[in-house]
Formats: sequence, C-alpha cells, structure tokens
Amino acid sequence: MDGQLIECVPNFSEGRDRRVVDAIVRAIAGVAGVALLAHESDVDHNRSVATFAGEPSSVLEGALRGIEQAVLRIDLRRHDGVHPRIGAADVVPFVPVGGITLEQTAGIAHEAGQEILRQLGVPVYFYEAAALRPECRRLEMVRRGGLAPDLGGPGMHPSAGACIVGARNFLIAFNVNLRSDDLNAARAIARRVRASAGGLPTVKAIGVPLPSRGIVQVSMNLTDFGTVGIYEAFQAVEREARERGIEVEAAELVGLIPKKALEGGDPASLRFQDFGPHRVLEDRIAQAAS
Repeated sequence: MDGQLIECVPNFSEGRDRRVVDAIVRAIAGVAGVALLAHESDVDHNRSVATFAGEPSSVLEGALRGIEQAVLRIDLRRHDGVHPRIGAADVVPFVPVGGITLEQTAGIAHEAGQEILRQLGVPVYFYEAAALRPECRRLEMVRRGGLAPDLGGPGMHPSAGACIVGARNFLIAFNVNLRSDDLNAARAIARRVRASAGGLPTVKAIGVPLPSRGIVQVSMNLTDFGTVGIYEAFQAVEREARERGIEVEAAELVGLIPKKALEGGDPASLRFQDFGPHRVLEDRIAQAAS
C-alpha cells in the first residue's frame, strides 16, 4: 500500500443478525483496492464495527457499498441495543494513515456525505475535522438531537435514520467489563473518568448493561491517546471500581490499535480479550499488503 492511505471505521446498528452483518462486510471487502482489516459485532450493543484501509477512492467506494447494505437491511424502528445511535450506518469516520492530511481526509468525508444523500436518500451530519458547524464537531452533540442535518432532512430517513460522517485522527475504542450487574456503579465510574465531567482529558465514557452476560461495562473512546493513553484510562476505571468493591473482569478492544498506543506499558496488564498482532493496526496493514 503505497501513496495515500486512509482507514475507515464505520459503525453499523446491527450486531445480532449475522446475515445482515455478513452482507455489509462482503460489500465492503468486494471493492477492488480495499483491505478489510477487522470486523466484529456485539449482541448487547447491537452494533458492528468494520475496519478497512486502502487508497482514498477505493475506501470511499467501500464505505458507500457497506452503507448501502445497511440502509437496505437495517430498520431502526425495530432496533434495540445499549449503544446510542441515530442511523443504520451510524458513524462513518475516515482516518488519515499515510501520505494524506486530515484536511484532505475531511474532503473525502464530504464527498462520501454527498453520495450517501444522492444515492440513498439518507440525511448526513458532518463531525470532527469534517464538521461544517461548530455545534456538530463533537459526536455526542449530534446524537443529543435538535440539530438539523448538514445534508438532506430536516426529517430522518424512515428506517435508516441519518448518517454521521467525519474525519479524525486515530481513536482507541475499548470497553472495561466489571464483575457486577450494578448499572448505577458503571455509570458513576464513567462520569468520574470522562472529560466532559471533569475526569481524564480526551476520554469519552458511558456505563451500559450487558444483559447477555449479566454484567455491566464502562465503554470508552480515547480521542487522543497521546494525551491520555490506554493504560491510564484502564487504571482509572479499575481504581474507581475497586473503591466501590467491584472487580474488573476484562477489557475489550473494539477495532484496531496503533502500535504507538501500546508503548509505555504491558498489554497483558489490560486483561484484553482476544489480543494479539491481529489487533495492531500496522501489523494488519503489513499483512494485508503482503
């Protein structure tokens, strides 16, 4: 993979129907020039995440084909899950990897948004570096409601809602599972660690139940791992849980993690489920290139 290289990490509001998820993943992987790096689903979140990379035009086409399948197959009127969402193809971030700037990547996000509305009739919000309005820059502000879409609308697509498209730098998404069914405790811990409540800078966190497992979870996004890394965030959750007499069961990585984010600590200390080189972004890209 030479020249310009970008990554796309779309989140789809389906994590239970394997046929739907497989159709979305096949559509993405079927585009020439796309390297599918990872995909995973969670039944409680009722959400699936795909990670793929390639040169910009291929990744753009892969994203559009995956979104098309999501719009055709997912009906939010019958959807339930613990993760916040406003769309069948809920969030579609494009990430610069090499040979391309964040500003150029935002241009690709804008092109994607135009095509989503034109081809599929789904309204679009732009967020992060692709935001056209300051009030839409943060994902949680868009999800909060009350803002008109940047493209299309003002009403949502009847079954597919809206799509939030953006450009951002690397983000680490990971969950810390607690050996408890106390949802109030998980939410309290999330409030203590997230930036918006005065916790750790650049950390987003929510507490959610996992009914299929009978436990609760602190679900986090680290939007700048150079400011607050994965070890610091994990330790903060573990400390808050211990103060409440709760043990940490394990951590779950969602998608891939840059190699640099693992420096300065031992990944084994995070008690990750299913961790290895296949979870490291650079290793997966190198494997795909070979």
